[in-house]
Amino acid sequence: MAYWLIKSEPDAFSWDEQVANDVEPWTGVRNHQAKKNLAGMKVGDRAFFYHSNVQRAIVGVVEIVREAYPDPTADSGNWVCVDVKTVGPMPSPVTLADIKQDEALADLALVRQSRLSVCPVSAEHWQYLCRMGGWSGD
Repeated sequence: MAYWLIKSEPDAFSWDEQVANDVEPWTGVRNHQAKKNLAGMKVGDRAFFYHSNVQRAIVGVVEIVREAYPDPTADSGNWVCVDVKTVGPMPSPVTLADIKQDEALADLALVRQSRLSVCPVSAEHWQYLCRMGGWSGD
């Protein structure tokens, strides 16, 4: 299993909307590196759901339930999306401020490539962030 972090602006698509929909296509990614990351996702991988811009925090966990396919919201190009399923909320949201203050997370892609909307998370960082947020699931 691989781990990821996916960002959404809560005023465009929030964690509450993800929970209400349960399974949602992760569309609208228009960055080539983020597209490569989406294409690398496999069914069963897990991702942190991160609110960007407003809250700037990991607020939940989702699972990849459909691998990359053509993004139906793309007007042109070969953009892709994946389907994600709600797993559960992060008991204590992990803020970007907390992440940046922790030396153990200095090389996390969220810190190094702050504008990247879909980024990989190492297994070590995944477990560390789960502990920070009180997540006891896989």
